[in-house]
Amino acid sequence: MTAFVDTAARSPRSMAWARRRRAFGSFCRDFSRSRSGMFGLGFLVVIIVLALLAPVLAPAWMLDVTKLLDQPRFAPPSLDHPLGTDDQGRELWVRMIWGARVSLLVGFAATAVSMIIGTVVGIAAGHFTGWTGGLLMRIIDFFLVLPSLILAIVLSVVLSRGVWTIVIAIGLTSWAGTARVVRAQTLSVESRDYIERARVLGAGHWHIIVKHLLPAVLPLVLANTTLTVGSAIIAESTLSFLGLGDATLQSWGSVLKNSMDVSAATAGYWWYVLVPGIAIVLVVLAFTLVGRAVETIVNPTLRSR
Repeated sequence: MTAFVDTAARSPRSMAWARRRRAFGSFCRDFSRSRSGMFGLGFLVVIIVLALLAPVLAPAWMLDVTKLLDQPRFAPPSLDHPLGTDDQGRELWVRMIWGARVSLLVGFAATAVSMIIGTVVGIAAGHFTGWTGGLLMRIIDFFLVLPSLILAIVLSVVLSRGVWTIVIAIGLTSWAGTARVVRAQTLSVESRDYIERARVLGAGHWHIIVKHLLPAVLPLVLANTTLTVGSAIIAESTLSFLGLGDATLQSWGSVLKNSMDVSAATAGYWWYVLVPGIAIVLVVLAFTLVGRAVETIVNPTLRSR
């Protein structure tokens, strides 16, 4: 029995998982040393917790204008109204908490779509040679030069209006940068000796991609993911600000659009504009801090500096 356990412990699969656990532990230790990364992560955790607890902290009836007839409109920030009220008497802090749910959902979901497409196309463009790799590179170049915001606007107008339409529009227009980075890393890995050794031993395309290329590019994909979430949140806010979002749901972009509709900036209702604007800036900054910290860890060149 002991011999069997020792043999299993020394199996290639168990050794691989042991290396991954050590690598993950080392990554966590390195990340914990980054003050900016930890600050950004802590801020994001607070925002995510508030968004998840929105039904508890701010029940849905607090957004129903028919139940807020006694609420003052355009009330400035005070003890009674911490972030002020909007043109319909709704508390801005309530709208911001509920809006965080939509903005974060779109940010994470659109980034997931973008990362999946970019990783698959990037690995394929770097691994396959000949006309296949050339065709994939031309597709990547096309999406790189195409104005992504304009394409996202077109998709949002053509498709039925809703949150998932925005997710698809952002995801389908923001993957090219990731694909370019993944392709460069794939070409670097392809030139290493163990890839050639795997080919000589009879490894097929699927084995090389899954066992060797994908684990090698995942750290860069992870670093790029944290940076892309912030861009996706900005894109969602832009589309909602332009009136292309779901009018029945709260988002930070829709709050900004409402403030524009009532000319809050020129009428002196500064809190109506600043609150959602600062929230977007802080969340995007937090994702950027986390992304830079992760990029510093996974990129040996930056880590050496």
